[in-house]
Amino acid sequence: MKPPIRYLYSGGQGEIEEKRSRFIATLAPVTTEDEAAAFIEAQKKRYWDARHNCQAMVIGANNELTRCSDDGEPPHTAGRPMLDVLLHEEIHDACVVVTRYFGGILLGTGGLTRAYREAVQAGLANCVIATKRQAVPVTVRTDYTGIGKIQYRTAEAGYINLSTDYADLVTAVWLVPEDDCPAFLTAINDATAGKADVSFADPIWYSEANGKLILPS
Repeated sequence: MKPPIRYLYSGGQGEIEEKRSRFIATLAPVTTEDEAAAFIEAQKKRYWDARHNCQAMVIGANNELTRCSDDGEPPHTAGRPMLDVLLHEEIHDACVVVTRYFGGILLGTGGLTRAYREAVQAGLANCVIATKRQAVPVTVRTDYTGIGKIQYRTAEAGYINLSTDYADLVTAVWLVPEDDCPAFLTAINDATAGKADVSFADPIWYSEANGKLILPS
């Protein structure tokens, strides 16, 4: 079973001020470098009058693509600190642009590094981060007596119920972590005296964000 993946589900914006300089962080979900490039260009046009539009991106489940740019700030004072925030928070498929309007007071390398880092953190606070997990869809067909016992056990274990159809028999589907499948099967057999029909599909990825279940399309 592959480990969970945190990714940017919906973007947002945050702003900080440091010695009269404004730092505006805007984040967007991206899955390709072209999408990131288009987002960065849009922010540059939006904030055309700003002195700097610094950038960082992390794309891919294993950080296959990481990029950052100081956009004229002293080397390693903007893009890299921004990228480090995304990597530290283990957020994937995200691009961030921090726009700086200079306030007339020099911040020094330490001040710049801190400001760009805090700006990204402020932006993330207004985003929705989802966690993608892998699980096995398990279909159970049983009678009305058995389904009550199964529902109690699955609710206790915290498994997600995808559907429940009531006919002559009840057919229900749960998402079960792959490592839990043997114990889940044992629990179903115990609850129904081995009379339930149980089938296991291939593992799928699913996500949860703001209490909403997101299934693959």
